[in-house]
Amino acid sequence: MADRAEPSAASEEPEGSPATGDEQSVAVVREAGEGERRVALVPEDVAKLRSAGLAILVERDAGRRAWFLDDAYAQAGAAVVDRERCLAESAIVLFVGRPSDADVGKLKAGQVVVGLLAPLVDPAFATRLAERGVTAVSLDSLPRTLSRAQSMDVLSSQANIAGYKAALVAASAYGRYFPLLMTAAGTARPAEVLVLGAGVAGLQAIATTHRLGAIVRGYDVRPEAKEQVESLGGRFIELKSVGEAVGEGGYARALTADETKAQQDELNGHIAQHNVVITTAQVPGRRPPLLVTADAIAAMRAGSVIVDMAASSLGGNVEASRPEETIVTDNGVTIIGAGNLASTMATGASTAYSHNVCALVTHFLKEGRVTIDLTDEIQAGVVITFEGTVVNPATAELVGSSASAPLVNGA
Repeated sequence: MADRAEPSAASEEPEGSPATGDEQSVAVVREAGEGERRVALVPEDVAKLRSAGLAILVERDAGRRAWFLDDAYAQAGAAVVDRERCLAESAIVLFVGRPSDADVGKLKAGQVVVGLLAPLVDPAFATRLAERGVTAVSLDSLPRTLSRAQSMDVLSSQANIAGYKAALVAASAYGRYFPLLMTAAGTARPAEVLVLGAGVAGLQAIATTHRLGAIVRGYDVRPEAKEQVESLGGRFIELKSVGEAVGEGGYARALTADETKAQQDELNGHIAQHNVVITTAQVPGRRPPLLVTADAIAAMRAGSVIVDMAASSLGGNVEASRPEETIVTDNGVTIIGAGNLASTMATGASTAYSHNVCALVTHFLKEGRVTIDLTDEIQAGVVITFEGTVVNPATAELVGSSASAPLVNGA
């Protein structure tokens, strides 16, 4: 179903072989993840893929939780069918998260699976896909520093939405006003908000809390973040104990043990002075850095709110946070584990995700069929498995196998 790109020959013949109808179909299925409301393709993007020569299959009610109904897909030219047919007849299957174990058992060799597959978090899952001969394309492995990949950058589009929603969640949980208000009943002082991590999510959280009228400060280990924070109306906190920590792909690198302790000791004092703390720091494939310790929480005032956007099964930025749970400490601090905020704004998040996915899928197409070309920088980043092999070097290293050691015969 996915062709391998061949080196150009002197005859200039097109790469790959002609595709059949089956090889030109894209399926969109209802997400199986608990609490996941997004859908991978929205009706307005069906026409884009159809114009690229692809037929579209949509599972019944795939978009209902994001308010995209079956009639809208049908009117856009998609065939609304059951899940079994989506998985059986498609060359490409689009997910937001990753396929369930039951779905993996139904995938065929050569079929292309696109989603946020998190291979660095669960490399064994990549192995299972390779064993079935599936071509796995993981959007969270996109090389984000490439300018031509920006239209495909799902992590940024979803983080932008999550950062916006984090500000609203914090404002809703906080028992006072965010802005300065002068009323007949007296003057309400503005909330003081601290955003830890100034990536896409953090910057949007800063911009939104500033628009809501709060006094907002931001912190990040990357020196270029200072100008970005200040351009959005925030004040940048500079810690004297930690130097710059820029890693690969534009992410912050993991700090050493000594850097972490020095950072934490200085940061605790700033945390205690704020009414609201929003944490956003993540390192791909690793446990998120711990930024708000139990000691820092104990020093916060009653009524304070912490929103941990990094809360996940790997841990979070906040010592006491739990994924998708809200707890209140003995000293009256509300801690919200909010690792999947984009899903709570399912309509907007699905629309952005769909645009990104369409850009990626069309990048893979040659004359209406998917063609794998691992010499292409974008494909080399996102293609995790191909022809029975874990081809992504970082993932292959984690599973303890060489990218040149096939797990099954190539389809």
